[in-house]
Amino acid sequence: MLRIYKNDGINYQEHDLKSLTRNAWVNLVNPAPDELVLIAEKTNCPLDFLKAALDEEERPRIEIEDDSALILINIPVMLSETSYDTLPLGIVITPENIITVCLENNPVVLEFNEYNRRSFNTAKRTRFLFQILYKSATYYLRYLRQISRLSEQIEVDLRRTMKNKQLFELMDLQQGLTYFTSSLRSNGIVMDRLLRIRSNNQCRHLIQIHEEDEDLLEDVIIENNQAVQMVEMYSRILTNLTDTFASIISNNLNMVMKFLTSMTIILAIPTMIASFWGMNVNVPFRDSNPYGFVFVVAIAALVTGTAVYILIRRKIL
Repeated sequence: MLRIYKNDGINYQEHDLKSLTRNAWVNLVNPAPDELVLIAEKTNCPLDFLKAALDEEERPRIEIEDDSALILINIPVMLSETSYDTLPLGIVITPENIITVCLENNPVVLEFNEYNRRSFNTAKRTRFLFQILYKSATYYLRYLRQISRLSEQIEVDLRRTMKNKQLFELMDLQQGLTYFTSSLRSNGIVMDRLLRIRSNNQCRHLIQIHEEDEDLLEDVIIENNQAVQMVEMYSRILTNLTDTFASIISNNLNMVMKFLTSMTIILAIPTMIASFWGMNVNVPFRDSNPYGFVFVVAIAALVTGTAVYILIRRKIL
């Protein structure tokens, strides 16, 4: 999908490829190969820069080549209520345009729309870049708060009933936090390099960091660092929670097995005694005593009661 927008903070317009002008924003979502070639030709952008974000395993980085700069970051996405992941987002800055490339529609880019046109300006490409980075950091924080609430609810559910569903949900949350940890640290490296790049004369014509832009970038770095601290804390909490409930489940299983073993011993005693008196040989009380059955039952009950008493005294039953 290819969309071209131009916004000066007041007028928000959508253009087609033929009317691509200076200061426009080109948004590519899972683009076709011919769309990549056309944009590369129209904007004089290296084709490799546009393809970089289409690899799910691509790592965040900054590349500068000729008159184009690629800023590649990972943004958070929510796959389901308990499943989170990250996606590469490529931001290419040229002397005339800014280009974003992603494999899927994502909430970070969708925040920049007609309804929010006063909050961004496609002509101020560096500031627009930092605003995208800021939105990405805020979505990490938003999803982390959601994960925190979900983990608390799962903990409450596990206290009531321990089922595999809750454990699988915890596993999904841990997996999402692992992705977040790796992505946030890599994004932090990219942002630190952006902060240092202001003294690089080679790309000053592409990334012009003014004083207000520098303040915004520092805010982005602060938000990203906060997200890193939160994700590390939540990862430890979820790990401890999973280990704790795994131990509880194992302990409950041991208690059940101990109870079943005790019951097996108790039931085996009268069965064994009854087996002795069920043999086809002469046994006590066979013919001489009409109350032989009562005596046998009494003996079995006595021995069984003694076994139960011993098991209870030893806290086995």
